[in-house]
Amino acid sequence: MQHSDPVTTAIEAAALEQVAPGVFAYVQPDGSWMINNTGVVTGDDGAGVMVDTTSTEARNRALLAAVGSVAPGRLRALVNTHHHGDHTFGNWLVPAGTPVVGHVHAREDQLAAGLLAAQVLTGPDYGHLEVRPPDVTFTGALTLHLGERAVELHAVGPAHTRGDVVVWLPAERVAFAGDVAFAGGQPFLAEGSVAGYPRALAALRALEPEVLVPGHGPVCRGGEVTRLLDDLAGYAAFVDATAREGHAAGWSPLETARRHADNRYAGWQESERLVGNLHRAYAELDGRPLGERLPLTGIWPDMVAFHGGPIGCRA
Repeated sequence: MQHSDPVTTAIEAAALEQVAPGVFAYVQPDGSWMINNTGVVTGDDGAGVMVDTTSTEARNRALLAAVGSVAPGRLRALVNTHHHGDHTFGNWLVPAGTPVVGHVHAREDQLAAGLLAAQVLTGPDYGHLEVRPPDVTFTGALTLHLGERAVELHAVGPAHTRGDVVVWLPAERVAFAGDVAFAGGQPFLAEGSVAGYPRALAALRALEPEVLVPGHGPVCRGGEVTRLLDDLAGYAAFVDATAREGHAAGWSPLETARRHADNRYAGWQESERLVGNLHRAYAELDGRPLGERLPLTGIWPDMVAFHGGPIGCRA
């Protein structure tokens, strides 16, 4: 009897979940490093607007096959919610005639990062990768029209990154939050802003979504949306208070994280992100501009040290 390898089994576990008529979240368990959620919005003519791609070539080919099963027509656009590789490494597999849409900073940061995520989070077989940044960029807001369906893009960064975008379907009250929302994992703010993150959460909350598709983790509905946003806001307040204490005491971000390793959020996935978030908070306490680029090469070793060894990735 033949048995699938664990990666193949994990890819097969990913599934399209219809969250509103013609609106699908593509959810990939377990939502850890480089295992993200994407989605597709369909029109009456079978056309579609995709929200993000994913990390490895195998995962992206499975994603595109799933999208094609519900949106067999022309792919009108691909929206990137931010620049990270787990949301953009599959851009190159989308037809050349399909525009990739993203925030202007997402384009800049994707070009600057290149394939860094695959070099830092080693282990997976990424297959063939190419960098394809957004070729349509915006600031503020932009609305795409898929027949009668409006697909609104709202810039909410700096938060998770400098170029965060929330995809909002006002008629269906569905929000694709990208990595402004992690469900079950600690948010990662090292390339965004600790001070800006609560404002992004407030903007997301103000939309009053009935369904929220996080960048990682299970889809949230109804009261689950409010609870998740409350939890994430609480985490942001914890990082801010912890950073202020450590910064005033003269402790390094790593020392501060170790002193607060036992905290109410320690059970969330990727607890090493606390160190990266403290690096960002310290930079802001030092008066550096919100969203200013901080090289991950100076942050990642501290995260590895806090983790106690190489940070695993099951993509």
